Amino acid sequence: TMVFSLSTVTVLVPIISLCGLFYSASVDENFPQGCTNTSSLCFYSLLLPVTIPVYVFFHLWKWMGIKLFRHN
Repeated sequence: TMVFSLSTVTVLVPIISLCGLFYSASVDENFPQGCTNTSSLCFYSLLLPVTIPVYVFFHLWKWMGIKLFRHN
């Protein structure tokens, strides 16, 4: 399997999300209001860049909790 490096993902995620937003802005007739619909591409273009840092934060939070629990 092909594993992306962190720098590649850091560059690719915003570019893919921007492409999705530009596509939604040019194709979707109710663009800003349509972003709240979970069946639209715009919704996931906004969700993807927000989800990754939140996942990383909570993953590190869990890791710190395990480290602190072990050393006390």
